[in-house]
Amino acid sequence: MKIALELPPGLNGDDTTLAGAGRWSDGSNVRFRLGRAETIGGWERLTSEPLTGVCRGVFPWTDNAGVLNIGFGTHAKLQLWRGGELFDLTPTSGFAAGAIDGAGSAGFGTGAYGVGGYGLPSESDYFPLTWSFGAWGQHLLASPRNQTIFAWTNDTGQKAQPLANAPAQVTHMLVAPLNGGYQVFALGCNEEVSGTFNPLCVRHSSIRNNTQWSTAASGSTAREYVLTGGGRIVAGRMCGPSMLVWTGDALFLGTYVGALNQPWRFDRVGRNCGLIGPNAAVVVGQTAFWVSPDRQFYSYAPGGQPEPIACPIRRDFAEELAASQGDKVVASSNAEFSEVRFDYPDRREGYENSRYLALAISGPDAGAWHRGVMARTAFVDAGPTAYPIGVSYDGAVFLHEKGRSADGAAFSWFIETADYALEADTTMLVRGVWPDFKDQAGPVTLTLTSRLFPQGGTQVAATPLAPGETKTDVLATGRYFQVRFAGESAPTGCRIGAPAFDVVPAGRL
Repeated sequence: MKIALELPPGLNGDDTTLAGAGRWSDGSNVRFRLGRAETIGGWERLTSEPLTGVCRGVFPWTDNAGVLNIGFGTHAKLQLWRGGELFDLTPTSGFAAGAIDGAGSAGFGTGAYGVGGYGLPSESDYFPLTWSFGAWGQHLLASPRNQTIFAWTNDTGQKAQPLANAPAQVTHMLVAPLNGGYQVFALGCNEEVSGTFNPLCVRHSSIRNNTQWSTAASGSTAREYVLTGGGRIVAGRMCGPSMLVWTGDALFLGTYVGALNQPWRFDRVGRNCGLIGPNAAVVVGQTAFWVSPDRQFYSYAPGGQPEPIACPIRRDFAEELAASQGDKVVASSNAEFSEVRFDYPDRREGYENSRYLALAISGPDAGAWHRGVMARTAFVDAGPTAYPIGVSYDGAVFLHEKGRSADGAAFSWFIETADYALEADTTMLVRGVWPDFKDQAGPVTLTLTSRLFPQGGTQVAATPLAPGETKTDVLATGRYFQVRFAGESAPTGCRIGAPAFDVVPAGRL
């Protein structure tokens, strides 16, 4: 008899192999689209010259002439790609290179023994140097974490300069479009009067004047706020006309009310749903997606409540996230495939980003998760670029979802099912397979793992499936079967339809 492999989209890896029967259980570099599994796109190098330092932020924008610019913030430099060339915009004053790795948050028990007062935050940074970016018209604003804000005025012959009158120490910088102009926000910064750094202080410039930060100046619309509760601000994002500000514990919603004495209002909309790191949140449309310090995934849309996102492959992520490296987690979107993606450092490979999880957020595959092994320290969606951009630890910049190889080399992919019984009390003999692939590039290896009992010994049969092959013989006997498709060539990949297996009874137990 012929049995087709018809499985719903999404990986379900946290269950036991039999409880997850009828599902895909594991995979790497394979997503789900229109209900079927298919390999992700490849990537091609954008720059022949690597970036200087480990990149923690990418920001593409276009100037008034429509010229594409891509800013890169590393632990050591601020660099710009334009017209195929890299330019060094690193400020000559006011900027200091930072750490590559994290050593825990700034608090009790952080860092070296005896650093900071008992029960008080340490005075030194123990974070990898991350960046926040924004466009002020055609100009770039860039803020390295816990330093000031820098401005670059669209001249590749000039370096970025400290933004006049901006706070000296800023956790996260955000540009908010407002009334046909802009405001710059410093989230977590020095208080205006005392000059003391307050991790919950929010300040913004006047509208249309990013150098006006004084609340007392005539005609100034600059203001200062202090969020309620404890902890520290981690980052913020614009979500339509609203602003989202995360602390390590809570989420605040910023609403523009237009009052002269209080242009913005900040209300806490969630507790125990903070942000694990400054790059770990992304907004798609009117919905934010992020990772909390307890390694849970959340979503939020203004008007609702923060909601945990069910993730049936979360356990591996939660258990293997490298200790004290949560600030490296990067959230990004992929509009072409309606996905959000989370790159993270897995301790099995060390302390640097090496793997990712991704979630389909709309369409027939909504709720389906997939994952992969890929080392990217920074990632950003397409627009205004034609393709998403990812950066590796060694500074190589790649255009993703482009081609069918890893910049001309091979990359590995696989997807496999959980074990399932074809017949409850009957051993079965699998004699062959009818492949059902679309756009196959390179050979696909089919592996059948069979066993008589759920935790019994296994027998493995493997066979290569060449492009265009109509049927292939394969022999495997057992009660429980696991199917695995894998590829590793250049080019590589395919879309997996409903392959069918030639199966006959082989006897009863």
